[in-house]
Amino acid sequence: MAAIETFSATHPGDPQPGDLIEIFRPAYQHWALYLGDGYIINVTPIDEGPPATFASAKSVFSRKARVRMQLLKEVVGNDTYHINNKYDGTYAPLPVEEIIKRAEYFIDQEVSYDVLGSNCEHFVTLLRYGEGVSDQAKRAISAIGFVTAAAGAFSLLGLLRSRSRERQY
Repeated sequence: MAAIETFSATHPGDPQPGDLIEIFRPAYQHWALYLGDGYIINVTPIDEGPPATFASAKSVFSRKARVRMQLLKEVVGNDTYHINNKYDGTYAPLPVEEIIKRAEYFIDQEVSYDVLGSNCEHFVTLLRYGEGVSDQAKRAISAIGFVTAAAGAFSLLGLLRSRSRERQY
């Protein structure tokens, strides 16, 4: 347990079994669920290679992931993390024993992965609350909607301008 305390001293929080762990990667957040004794459960690519930092990014392209139990400090690597049970005000957490039982069932299982509908945050919130939710996915969907609307508006403007020019001649 001393190794875990040393690790926790340089990373915020003292996770308890069932806590959601948000890991800050350079371009996104990876999510895991704390099991206890320094271990987490998370989704990783089927063909996971050396750097854990790229785990979720690789899963985006493979559409499949494997659920793994790993040491928190190994998954975090040089990145930072914090405990983030941010949905506790909206969803009631399941009893810790139920969360851990559900998590253990999935260890070494292959699961579907979809960045917008079934990502690492969806997975761990499903374990904790019984419902998969992801603010990252909601933000991405909103951004896609905005870009699509903007592209449509520019296309419409271009069409109107070309028709306006046609009428002048």
